[in-house]
Amino acid sequence: MNDFNDDDRQGLYVRVKNNDVNKALRKLKKMIAAEGIMQELRKREFYEPPSIRKKREKAQAVKRWKKKQAESIKFQ
Repeated sequence: MNDFNDDDRQGLYVRVKNNDVNKALRKLKKMIAAEGIMQELRKREFYEPPSIRKKREKAQAVKRWKKKQAESIKFQ
């Protein structure tokens, strides 16, 4: 007897139809990429000291700000 229903599952899952595992795997990889799971795993693979993290986040913020400024100049 099956102990779980499809409705009870949490997280990402892909149903394999007609024994087409390759298609299901491609679908799962797309879902993982869309959720950003692989990027999160790579980020957490190694310890990042708080000072390095703050420096990286500040650089990202500056990059976003410069991009926004460039877009606003383009539309004027």
